[in-house]
Parts: sequence; structure tokens; C-alpha cells
Amino acid sequence: MKLPRRPTWSWRRAARPRRVLVIYCHPLDDSLIGAARRRVEAGLASAGAEVRLHDLYAEGFVPELSAEEHRTHTQPGVVAELASHADDLRWADTLVFVYPTWWSGQPAMLKGWIDRVFAAGVAWELPEGADRLRPMLRNIHRIVAVTSHGSTKLMNAAQGESGKRTLFRSVRTMCHPLARTHWVSFYGVDVRSDEDRSEFLDRVERRVAELTS
Repeated sequence: MKLPRRPTWSWRRAARPRRVLVIYCHPLDDSLIGAARRRVEAGLASAGAEVRLHDLYAEGFVPELSAEEHRTHTQPGVVAELASHADDLRWADTLVFVYPTWWSGQPAMLKGWIDRVFAAGVAWELPEGADRLRPMLRNIHRIVAVTSHGSTKLMNAAQGESGKRTLFRSVRTMCHPLARTHWVSFYGVDVRSDEDRSEFLDRVERRVAELTS
């Protein structure tokens, strides 16, 4: 007697579109980073990804962690004004940060977003009696940073690349344990040519499309 044939299954056919949360942080939309955000959106569209975007400056995001938020920071949840940000983090499987590197790290607006949104009950929990945070964003499998630097790659390495460490060591630890990280950067922005800038923007669109297809 023959056994029933096992059903075939295709990963490509069954795979669902990437759910991508884009966090954009720049005060000037006509900047290089503003152009990079538009190329990120173009790359995501070509990949067929589902996208949610927060433009922190346009939304008037308040980066300061309030005294009350700090006092209750181990209690689960965020203030009501951040509920949509928390929901989007729980929804996404991919995070894309688009921002300029200032003083070796993220702009204050973006750092404040991390401080306030990567909160207890959203990004982590601390069970009673535990001495280590337990990650809660295991739905996030990929983190992409698209950024610019005034200094060279060598100088950034010498300075310790604190911005990269914030995202790829600290933020990543709250995500899936096998989450992948990708750094799409443009160094020496103040002295590069228009052709260099154009090539960078092309690379941004191409790379984002590849990573989210």
C-alpha cells in the first residue's frame, strides 16, 4: 500500500510581504537624508513591502522622557500619545532608521524616540525576581540603518561608532535573537560630490529593496 503523498510547500509562494516600520528623523525634508527617505520608500514599494512610517519632526514628536515616565519606567506600557508607536513596533518584522549621524550618534529626537518607545511592556519586561531584561520584540528580524556622516569611515571607527552600537547592540537585543543588521552609510558628506550623493541614493534604494524582498 502506498503512503499518501506529502503535500508540497513553497516558501516563496507562502511568504507574506515584509512589514516594515520606517523611523525618519531630519528637520529638513530637502536634505540628503530627506532624499534618502524617499528612496527608501521607493525601494520598499518595489519590494512589495507593507510600510508604516513615522516622520518624527513632522509629527512634532516630544523626545524628552518625563519625570513621571522615568518614575514608572519598570511598569508595562507607554503614555497614550505613544500608543501608535508601540503598536507599530509590535506589528513590524523589519525596522528601518533613516537619520543623519550627529556627534557620532543619533539626533536627540531619535534617541528620545528610543528612550520613550522601547519601554517596559513593549520592548522588554523584567519579571519579578529577575536581574536581566527579557526581550519582547521577537517579531523584529531585521534592522536597517540609513545614515550620513560628516567624518570619514576611519574617523568613525576611531571614535567607536557609538550610533551603530546603539542600534545594533542595544536596540537589537530587544528583538529576535537571530535579527540581522545592515548599515547603509555615506561618509564625508560635507566634501563629497553630487555624483557621490547620487550613487549613495541609488545604493539606498537598491539595498532596501534587496533586504525587504
